[in-house]
Amino acid sequence: MDKHLKKLPIGIQTFREIIEDNHLYIDKTKEAFDLITNYKPVFLSRPRRFGKSLFLDTLKNIFEGNKELFKGLYIYDQWDFDVKYPVIKISFAGDLRSKDSIKNIIHRILKENEKRLQVGCEDKDDIGIYFRDLIQKTHEKYNQRVVVLVDEYDKAILDNLDQMDVAKEARETIKGLYTILKDSDEYLKFIFLTGVSKFSKASIFSGLNMLTDISLHEDFGNVCGYTQKDIESTFLPYLDGVDLVDLKAWYNGYNFLKDDVYNPFDILLFIDNKHKYKNYWFSTGTPSFLIKLIEQNNYFVPKLSNLKVGESLLDSFDIDNIDLEVILYQSGYLTIQEQVTTKRKRIEYRLKLPNIEVKQAFNDILIDFLTNQKTEKLDFQDNIYDALCDGKLDDLEASLKSMFASIPNDNYRKNKIQEYEGFYASVIYVYFQSLGLDIVGEDVTNKGRIDLTLKLNNVIYIIEFKMGDENALEQIKSKNYHQKYLNENKDIYLVGINFCKEDKNISKFEWEKRL
Repeated sequence: MDKHLKKLPIGIQTFREIIEDNHLYIDKTKEAFDLITNYKPVFLSRPRRFGKSLFLDTLKNIFEGNKELFKGLYIYDQWDFDVKYPVIKISFAGDLRSKDSIKNIIHRILKENEKRLQVGCEDKDDIGIYFRDLIQKTHEKYNQRVVVLVDEYDKAILDNLDQMDVAKEARETIKGLYTILKDSDEYLKFIFLTGVSKFSKASIFSGLNMLTDISLHEDFGNVCGYTQKDIESTFLPYLDGVDLVDLKAWYNGYNFLKDDVYNPFDILLFIDNKHKYKNYWFSTGTPSFLIKLIEQNNYFVPKLSNLKVGESLLDSFDIDNIDLEVILYQSGYLTIQEQVTTKRKRIEYRLKLPNIEVKQAFNDILIDFLTNQKTEKLDFQDNIYDALCDGKLDDLEASLKSMFASIPNDNYRKNKIQEYEGFYASVIYVYFQSLGLDIVGEDVTNKGRIDLTLKLNNVIYIIEFKMGDENALEQIKSKNYHQKYLNENKDIYLVGINFCKEDKNISKFEWEKRL
């Protein structure tokens, strides 16, 4: 890499360090300026490692009046840096796995702010009283309204979804802190909270009923993440020889109602690793609790490729009633494909897996869970991919039958998921999806729903699944499912697949080619 290029800010979430140490910075200060001049209590939800912490720290430096750090950035001559505001910053980190440790960490955070701001609080036993006193004493000392910035407000809850008693206790503890913010409104200039999940106002934010959620506000859709414009301008010198179409397919695709964006973590690690395509973001967190939800709810996995949800579903998360689609969206495994306004003027969202990285990695984990095929998986993936690309349906049939036959009996005994019909379709789906292919599950036509539509460059596969003896291929033909794709000028294969629950395998595999 050219030694004259700025350093990459890998793992750096401190704005001052990025600027002073000559690291690359994508200017987000226009969004920051618009935010702090138009709103007061604000909430932003984004998936992990998306740049929330850096944006929050940028706000901190703006309010503290560190003008010299912003030279050359949008906000430099837009904001009055001579007016300085004291900032209380709360960032949840550390061991949050018990009720006592959560309260101890909050107490430590408050103490650190007390020391940094050089104020003296009296009653420190109750963290709610301590927080209120910290706000008031800070206001008195600096004779200025206080800014409160809370990073990863929900971490103590999300870290404990496998132990609900701790998660619920964390929810009540955190809810109490936000009630203090409402009661302290006269002392506050600005409040900003970030997290992965958007909890319902009733469960967390009842104390902040004027909270503005910018998570799906079009003006702030690009507040975190890198745009294609950033890639083709600022990052271009770092991407010499890289096919930008491939890069986009691998790491772009997240959407928050503005431009499609890249996860910054992916791009920085891709460059640092000399342009190797890997699952950089996905590998930082294994969604084991998602797999548990899929198992508990006998979830029909192909639904994930063509999922439509209401506005209210994406707007809230409730640990008393965990919804798989909400978790998948808020944690970044699903993102918005498009926003739709229904005939009844209701807003709905069509969701998708954002890119090749997530498709491959997430479905690899699902393969491991559904089939326990950790060693044979790569061979099956290669064989299935070759058969699909070459239009060799006999080879596809042989590969799929071999794949089902190799699922260990122990896997059937420890999981009940195979007892419902969707298990077999789900296994095939996750294998297809792990190949990074364009898939539509429950594909809607004017005659009904296609179980699975698979699109490659030169061919389309229309697949129907049946349990037992009902003729799957005949249903595709009788309902003319293929007509939807006739104008795409590709070869179309109609594939009917029947399963036998007793044999735990494909019992019939029929196909026809339509030109």
